[in-house]
This record gives sequence, structure tokens and C-alpha cells, in this order.
Amino acid sequence: MVQAKICGLSTLDAVTAAVAGGAAFVGFVFFEKSPRNLDPEAAARLVASLRQSPVKTVAVTVDPDDALIDRLMATMKPDLIQVHGRETPSRVRQIAERSGAGVIKAFSVSSAADVDQAGAFDGLVEHLMFDARPVEGSVLPGGTGARFDWSLLQGRRFSRPHFLAGGLDPWNVAEAVKASGAPLVDVSSGVERGPGLKDPALITAFLDAVKRV
Repeated sequence: MVQAKICGLSTLDAVTAAVAGGAAFVGFVFFEKSPRNLDPEAAARLVASLRQSPVKTVAVTVDPDDALIDRLMATMKPDLIQVHGRETPSRVRQIAERSGAGVIKAFSVSSAADVDQAGAFDGLVEHLMFDARPVEGSVLPGGTGARFDWSLLQGRRFSRPHFLAGGLDPWNVAEAVKASGAPLVDVSSGVERGPGLKDPALITAFLDAVKRV
């Protein structure tokens, strides 16, 4: 069964729609250049109602420093920390050890060589994520709506479960899963009515589409 992560949540109605629709993961962004950016205290308030839920909470970061990791663990207490920058294997190990949380390492993909980078993180992460490489000049590493060739993942074997991300929406997620073979999918801009503005109806539609895969 394919599982979904709804990323970039910032309102209670969006969180509620994600959980009610059956999302396995909910993500909150901590990156100042993103329209989905939250402070850890605001995220902690949003996830407070989820402690009795099986859904896993994810703190999405870009090259986080130790101060941010410590603040996240003192407030939001995420189950997983997603790193979406240029983190090295040694830095990922440090983040995992410092936080005690599982790590999702994201890779920007435009070629098979980009997918191959995942091998350097064997044994260090709980999940891998393959997202579209942003266009040149973009300040955002993800959540842009860009896609990559999903077939680059077809037939690939990884040491940990992997997410497909980048340009997914309720209308193409089934095709994306078929083309990539990914067991996990991640969506952000594809369930928004504007930059950073999640639409509960689109969240529900996306999760319904995933269930039909």
C-alpha cells in the first residue's frame, strides 16, 4: 500500500484534513525563504492534537544548524527530521545522534547520477526522498511544483523506503507511482490554492487518489 506525506502544513484545518484522509506523515517547514515557513512553537501547537494519532510528524529543514535541531526537539518533538539541503553523510549522522529522531534525506534529481547519491547514506537514514531539481536561481529546494523523470526510480532498490516528490497532485499521483514504483509519495504545492495556502479539499482528493493506487 502506498503511503503519503502532506508537507508544508501551517493551519489546523489542513492538518485535520491530512489526518482524516489517512496521511501517514505530516510535514512542517522550517526554512525562512519558504512561504510555508513556521516557527517551531507554532508547529508544536499544530501537532499537539496528534499525539494520540499514528501519523508521523516531520520537521522539514534545509542545512539545519544545531541550534535549530535543539529548538525543534525542545518544542515540536518531531518523529522525523527531513534534511533538504547539501547535508553530507557525516552531518546527517550528527543530526540523527543529536536529535534522537529518524532522518529523511532528500535528493534533488535530474539524472540517474543524482539518484545514485543515495548509496552514500546507507545505514544513516530512516527514509530517502527524491525530489525534482529546482530551476536555476530558485531559492527553494522543494515545493516548487517541478517534476523529474519518474522512471529514473523504476526498478531501483534502496536500503530504506523512499518517497517520490516533485510536482505531484491529485490528478497525476497514480501515474507517478506506476512510473516510479515508489512506495511513498510527498506533496506540497499540488494541494495548495496559492503559495503556502493548503486547500483541505485538495488534500482529501490527493489522499483519496493515493488510496486507489
